[in-house]
Formats: sequence, C-alpha cells, structure tokens
Amino acid sequence: MLAAPRNHDDNQSDRKTAEQNEERDLDITTVFTSLLKMKEAKLMTTKKHRGLLAIVAVTMTVSLMVGTPDEASAQQKNPNILVIMGDDIGTWNLSYINRGMMGYKTPNIDRIAKEGVSFTDYYAQQSCTAGRAAFITGQNPMRTGLTKVGLPGARVGLQKEDPTIADLLKPLGYVSGQFGKNHLGDRNEFLPTAHGFDEFFGNLYHLNSEEEPEDPDYPKYPGFKEKFGPRGVLHSYATDKDDPTEQPRWGRVGKQTIEDTGPLTSKRMETVDDEFLAATQKFINKAHEDEKPFFVWFNPSRMHFYTHIRPEHKGISGPNGNFYSDGMVELDNMVGSLLDQLDKLGIADNTIVINSTDNGPHYSEWPDGGNTPFRSEKNTNWEGAYRVPCEVRWPGKIPAGSVSNGIVAHQDWLPTLLAAAGAPDINEKLLKGHKIGDTTYKVRIDGYNVLPHITGKEKGSPRRLFIYPTDGGEVAAIRYDDWKLVYMEQRARTTTVWREPLITLRAPLLFNLRRDPFERANTDSNQYNHWWAVKMGNMKPAGVVAAAFFETFKEFPPRQKPESWNLSEIMDRIQAKPSNN
Repeated sequence: MLAAPRNHDDNQSDRKTAEQNEERDLDITTVFTSLLKMKEAKLMTTKKHRGLLAIVAVTMTVSLMVGTPDEASAQQKNPNILVIMGDDIGTWNLSYINRGMMGYKTPNIDRIAKEGVSFTDYYAQQSCTAGRAAFITGQNPMRTGLTKVGLPGARVGLQKEDPTIADLLKPLGYVSGQFGKNHLGDRNEFLPTAHGFDEFFGNLYHLNSEEEPEDPDYPKYPGFKEKFGPRGVLHSYATDKDDPTEQPRWGRVGKQTIEDTGPLTSKRMETVDDEFLAATQKFINKAHEDEKPFFVWFNPSRMHFYTHIRPEHKGISGPNGNFYSDGMVELDNMVGSLLDQLDKLGIADNTIVINSTDNGPHYSEWPDGGNTPFRSEKNTNWEGAYRVPCEVRWPGKIPAGSVSNGIVAHQDWLPTLLAAAGAPDINEKLLKGHKIGDTTYKVRIDGYNVLPHITGKEKGSPRRLFIYPTDGGEVAAIRYDDWKLVYMEQRARTTTVWREPLITLRAPLLFNLRRDPFERANTDSNQYNHWWAVKMGNMKPAGVVAAAFFETFKEFPPRQKPESWNLSEIMDRIQAKPSNN
C-alpha cells in the first residue's frame, strides 16, 4: 500500500496550495487525455521531452494496471538566514550520523542537528549546478535548464526571468551576500550580483576545472587560456549604476562592479575557504551593525576534489584520518566559526541556519570523495546521487533534536524561507505574476513551504512527490511517498558514470524506500521479480501525480536546454532553425 496521505497545513495559504494540488490530481484518464493534447505544445517538440509522455504512459500501463511588510518592521522582526552548502558531502561523513565510524568528529555540524532538526529523506540533485539551482530558484532544474555541470564559457546559466531567494527577500528589507562556489554560469549576466545579491565573492566552477591550466599538457597556443580557460575568483557588488561595458567573453557588465582577484590555483585552494569565510563574517557584521536582516549563502569548496590541505592542517583529523578527513574537519571548523559569530553578536535565536550539500558524493577519485550508505554516487539515478544530509536550526521555533522522516528537497527552501520572512503566499504570487522593482516574475515554484512541518505544527511534510532529473534534463525516476520508480538506470560505476549513458527501461524498476532505503532489492533479493509484478499494480497514484507535474510544463516549459558534451547534440543545435514558439 502507499503511505498515508499527508496532513494539510494550518496556514491558510498552504491549505489553498494543497487544494490546488488536489485539483491537479485528476483522474488518470483525464490527465492522460490532457497530455496527449500537448503533442503540439513546445514541450513535446523535442525528442527528450516527448519522453515525459512515455514515462507517464509506462507507469499507467503497468499499473492499470497507474503582502510586503515595510523595511522598518522587517529589520526588527524578520529572521536572519544563514545557509551553508558544502560540496559533494556524503551522508556518512557527518559524525552525528556515522557515530564516529569514520574516525573523526564533526561537532559543529552535529550541533546544528542537536539544536534543530535533521532529515532522513532529504533530496538535493545529482550534480553541483542542478543542486544549487534547485535551492536558489525553488524550481526543478528541468524547468530552469540548469541540470548539467557548468563549464567555462557556457552560454547556459541562471536566467533573468527566474527569481532567486535573494531577489524575493529584497523587498522585505533583506541584504544578501553569496560567498564561495556559485556554478550557475560564468558570464556577467549570470553572476549572483545580477540576481538579487548585494555582494558576491567566490569561484564559478568545480575545482578540478579550475586546476586544469596547471596541467603540463594544457594547450600552450597563444590566447588559448584567455579564450577557453576559467575565470578567476570574482568579487562583485550590485550597484544602481548601469555599466554598458561589453567584455569580449563575459558580456555586458550591467548594474554591478566586478573584480577578478586572480586564478584559483591548487595552492590557493588550500586556503581559499578562509577568504570566503572572512568575507562572509564581514558581511554578517555589517548587516548586524546596520540593523538589517541578512540572507547569507556560504558555499565552501570542501569537499569537492581535488582536495588540497595546507601543511599545518595535515593530520588534524587524527591518526586514522587522511587528507579527506582533514578537509572534513576544516569544513566543520568553518561551520563552528559561523555559529560562534552568531552567538557573540547575540543573534543566534533570530537566525535560521541551514547546513547541507549540493549533491551526493562522488567515488571517481576515491579516497578523494565522500561516503554514503545509499546506492551509487552523484550523476546517477540512484539515491546516492540525490539523498544528502541536511540540518536546520531556529531556536525557539524548531524543536531541538527533532528528526524528520518526511520528503524534503532543496527547492522547498524558497517558499519556506519566504514564509519565515513574512511572505507565505509567494508561490501563488509568482504563479500570477509578481512585480519587484521594474521586473515582473511569472514562474511556477516547485518547492513546498515546509515551515509548519519543521516547526512541529504539522507531522507530515507537504511534499509527496520528488522528480529525479538527469543532467541532460530527462526524468530518471520519480518518488511518490515511499515508492520509487526508476525509468532510466545508470549501470556504470566510478568515473564511467560521466561517460556511459543511462539505460532507458521498457518498464520501470520499483523500490520501496522505507523498507529498502539503499535500493538493494533488485540485486540482492531472491524474489524481486515476483514482488515487482505484484506491487506494480499499486502504482496508479504515482502516475497521476507525476502526470499533473509534467502537465505544468505546458505553461512553464524549460527555460533553456542544458549544455551538452555530445557532438551529435551540439550539431543538432547548430543546425536547428530559429523558432518563435
């Protein structure tokens, strides 16, 4: 049987959202008929998105079987928001979860869990860009087109039509700063200070990409690095003055000042997080002095490979550790510095602290990689790619030491944080068209307000469905309540997951993630196929809910196509005729 239906929020706006969701969950015939009519719509014009229709068809066939407060008020009442997002952190790398099994401790991250809520069924995305995009936009990465890892010079990035948490908090009196890794595009138009943040100081790519110019085989052709190499660590500020300067590779500067502080070399990687941390703490201090509520997104480089440890920190994790363990201790120490700062400023009780990571760990460079009990690693269809640790603290609001078994995802923080800041109806506003300054944003937020859930006012999470996008913007799997259906399977392991395609299945694999959270049934069970045949008949509700989600792409189609590393797809783009649709 499927898990019991969730409880609805006491909050009126959440009840309205729940009612709208119920209306979307039409009977299966009506939804399928509606999807058939989408063939002429933009979503169905590409082979990739025609696959969405096939996914729903397979599921159903087998299951048939399937109000703005003023700034003065905001300064006094609105909570500060500090989000710490590590890189490629594994669930088993935190000591409150592994109970010391890894041989080192993470007492500061553990403290957030002890003083707040931790999650067992928390979802990021399958890779860096997708995870960060899901968090900051509140949208499924399929909708923003930010599913693929961003590379230097890519034309794909965060679009001006998609509001960020920073954009939406600004009218509520917040100042916003982003520090550390961005990875949402390296052109000027994609920088955080063009998307609501007042200050940005950080890097724009995954670490191994920034280290490439140091390789002895890096091309020495004149101008190669300038044309194809990565940008350095940038420090930018949002301004009211529009700079029309057109930079040859990075585009128009616009309403921001941009300083390139130099390349992120392997040597600088040893200590660059110190630079990001210092800038973060300076920003927090100034916001506190100015009596402004702040939103700070701190993105340290730990623990993406390659890990470079400064000489004096080697061995700090203890005799059983290695460079990766040392890096985890460095990360935990940074978290501790930020928590101590909040205590010293006397603002800890009025600050929401979220700690998580962008995606699951990678094994391709083990032992320079995280550890997780969930199946496989990042950039796959398995839980190990998406399921990550998360801890949230808000003293006096979130019960200390609580544990959530509900489904919660990165994209849920946009509506949740806006609700905490006094705008619980942001999803409805954006759906109709929400004006901020000179810009009207009209988007569909895929996140849910989980504030009633994490504060203990509601037992269940409002989220019942999670979609697993691939880095190519396809659907690898769906989860509905406790049940996961896998439509595309990555059978490769280690580094080959980045080369080998996911296999599209004729009928989906089925897992019950409450009984089999590590997805071992189809490899270890003696009776999986019989169990599969019996249980697939119960999957009709999953098909209905997934179909309702896919139907929203008629009005809110993908903003852009993800980048491609496949020459055939690149050729198709070059040859594609311009379209007005």
